[in-house]
Amino acid sequence: MKPVKIYTTTYCPYCKRAKALFDALAVSYEEINVEDDAELRAEMADKYHWQTVPMIVIGDEFIGGFDDLAQLQASGELTKKLAD
Repeated sequence: MKPVKIYTTTYCPYCKRAKALFDALAVSYEEINVEDDAELRAEMADKYHWQTVPMIVIGDEFIGGFDDLAQLQASGELTKKLAD
């Protein structure tokens, strides 16, 4: 399974939903809280051209936010993205 990273903040409801979805699927992930690290958050925003959290990365591929993740799950594509 490809590694999963989620850039989050503690107050973000969509971050909580993304983590809950991965937890329900028994998919492990690395959570990187950018709440108190403006420099890292700006770096990730620049790298992925994305301003909001969560920022979800599977392997080397930027997926997007929770809505994008939920759409992948609903279409059955998430399993394929997670596979090595």
